[in-house]
Amino acid sequence: MYKLSKLNVSNPKVWVVIGVSIAGVLIFAKVRRRFNSRSSIKEDFGAFVERFELLPFPQPPPPAARLPLAGLAFAINDIIDVKGHVTGYGSADWKRTHEAAGKTARLVTALLKNGATCVGKTVMDELGFGMTGENVNYGTPINPQKPSNIPGGSSSGSAVAVAAELVDFAIGTDIIGCIRMPASFCGVLGYRPSHGLVSTTGVLPNSQSLDTVGWFARDPSVLRSVGHVLLQLKTLEPKRMRRFIVADDLFQLPKVPKQKMVYAVSKVTEKLSGYQTPSHMNFGQYIASKVPCLKVFREESINQQNGISTLKALSSAMFLLQRYEFKINHEEWIKSVKPKFGPDVSDCVQAAITSKTDSIKNLYKVRMEMRAALQSLLKDDGILVIPTVADPPPKLCLKKGLAAEFHDRVYALLSIATMSGCCQVTIPLGKHDDSPISVSFIASHGTDNFLLDTVVDIYSSLLEEVNIASNSSPFPDIDGNMEASELLKEKGNAAYKGKQWNKAVTYYTEAIKLNETNATYYSNRAAAYLELGWSVSCACDWFFFFHLLLKAFSLNESPFNSFQQAEKDCTEAIFLDKKNIKAYLRRGTARESLLFYKEALQDFKHALVLEPQNKVSNMAEKRLRKLIS
Repeated sequence: MYKLSKLNVSNPKVWVVIGVSIAGVLIFAKVRRRFNSRSSIKEDFGAFVERFELLPFPQPPPPAARLPLAGLAFAINDIIDVKGHVTGYGSADWKRTHEAAGKTARLVTALLKNGATCVGKTVMDELGFGMTGENVNYGTPINPQKPSNIPGGSSSGSAVAVAAELVDFAIGTDIIGCIRMPASFCGVLGYRPSHGLVSTTGVLPNSQSLDTVGWFARDPSVLRSVGHVLLQLKTLEPKRMRRFIVADDLFQLPKVPKQKMVYAVSKVTEKLSGYQTPSHMNFGQYIASKVPCLKVFREESINQQNGISTLKALSSAMFLLQRYEFKINHEEWIKSVKPKFGPDVSDCVQAAITSKTDSIKNLYKVRMEMRAALQSLLKDDGILVIPTVADPPPKLCLKKGLAAEFHDRVYALLSIATMSGCCQVTIPLGKHDDSPISVSFIASHGTDNFLLDTVVDIYSSLLEEVNIASNSSPFPDIDGNMEASELLKEKGNAAYKGKQWNKAVTYYTEAIKLNETNATYYSNRAAAYLELGWSVSCACDWFFFFHLLLKAFSLNESPFNSFQQAEKDCTEAIFLDKKNIKAYLRRGTARESLLFYKEALQDFKHALVLEPQNKVSNMAEKRLRKLIS
C-alpha cells in the first residue's frame, strides 16, 4: 500500500490531478464569493450606490408637536450633495474627477430637521440622461413589480428603494420625466412639484429650466408630508371644489383600455363630495391653439417626418432646451475628461454637446405659453387627467434599444408638465397584462398643496374603484356618449353600403362630435370622402364630368376637396391609432388621387409593415414605383 502511494505521488499525472483539484477549489471559492456578493446586492434590489446613515435632528421637548417625518427613513439619488461624500452623478468618471461635497444639500437638511433618517444614495442614469434606469457603472436596480423589465430612469434606484419597501420615501430629480416614468414602471406614487419651488442648492444641474427635485412614496400621506416640508406649505388650506378634465386624445396613446384608467376616476367623483363630474377634451388641439410658438418646431419636424403631432413638437422643443442648457453646464468637463458612458447616455450627451440651436428665444417662449395655457385651462381648481406613460416597461438589455415610437409616445405625455412647469402626481392603478399601470393628475403651477391634498382625499377610493372595475367586464360607458356615437357610426356604415356618400359623411361627422378620439370614425369618414371624390372624377362622359366639376367648385365640393378631407381624416386617425392599417391605405389612396405619389408610396409601405401580405398595399406600391420612375 505504501509503495503504491509512493508510486502514485511520483507519477506526474497525479500532480496534474492535484493541481486541477486545487484550482477547482479556488475557483469554487471565488464563484461562491461572487454569488454571495450578488445575493447581498439582491437584498437591496441593487438600488443603492452607497449606504450610510444621517440621523435626524433631535425632537424638541414638549409641548412641541412631534416632527412630521419622525420615524421615516429615506434615500437620495446620486445627484444630491452630502457633506464628506463625493456626488457621483451616476458616472464613475464624474466621481473620479470631483471632490467630496463641502456642504449637505439644503433639501436633505430640511428632511433631517423634520425627523427623517437618510440611509444612503441610490443608482441613477449617468448625468441624469436616459430613461431606462440601466447604469453601466453600478448595474440596474431590480424592478420589484417586474424583475425582467427596466425600472425606468433616471431616478431608478430611488423608485426601486420605495417599491421594494427599503425606505418610506426617496428623493430623485425630474428633468424630462425622471420621477414620473420610474414611478409608473415600479408601481409607486411619484411627485414632480411646480418648477422652481423646491430648493436645488446642492443638487447637480442638468438643465436648470427643467430640473426639479421630486419624490416617491407608497403612502399618499407620506407623499404629502414630504411635500409640506420641501415646499414649505401650510398644513391647512381652505377646501374648494375640484374639476377633473380628462384628455381623451391622450388616452388613445396607451395600449391599456381607456376605461380601465378613467372609469375609476369618474366613479370616485360621483361618490365623494367636493368633486364635479369630469369633463372631456382634445388636449392636443387645445395646445395647438394656445401655444403658437410650437408652430416653429412643428414645421421643422414635418420636414423630417410627416404627420407630426402638436405634442411631438412640444417634446422636440423640450429636448432642444435640455441639450442647450446641458451643453452650457457641462461641455467643458465633457471635452476635457472625455468620459465613457453607456450607449444610450453616450448618444444623449453627444447630441447635447454637438447641438446648435438657433431658436433659443422660441424655446423659452414655448415654456411661457405652455404655463399660461395650463393656467387658463386649470386655474386653481382644475386637474388634468392623463396617462403617465403609453407603454409597459420594456425588457431589460434590449439589443436594438428602445423603439422610436416608444420615445415619441412617452415624451409626448411627459413634456406637458415639464414644459409648463406645472405639478404632476403619478398614481399607480394596479396592473394590466401583468404590467404596472398608472394615471397622472396635473395641476397649475403653484397649486401643489391642492394637488397633494387631492391625492390623499381620493387615493383609497380610487384603488377601491380600480379593484371593482378590474373584476367587471365590459367597462361601463364613462361619459354617456359612446352608445350614441356607435349608433351614428352604424348608420353611417349603412349609408355607405347604400352608396349614399353625403349621408354617410354626415353620420360619421355627428359621431365624431360625440367622441373625437375614435380613430375608426375618422377613417370611415375618409372612405366616404374618397367615394365622393371618385363619384365626380370618374364620370364617363367628359362633358358631363366638366359640368359636374364646375358645379362642384361653385359649391366648394370639388373632388380635390374631398380627397384633401380624406387625407386629413386619415392623418387624425393615425395619430389616434398608430396601427390603423385602413387609415394608411385610405390616406395613400387620397394622396395618390391628389398626385402626391411619393407621400402615397410611404403610406402603402407603412401598411405593408403592419400587414406584409396585404394585396392592396402590394399592388399600390408596385403601381406608384412605376409612376415615380
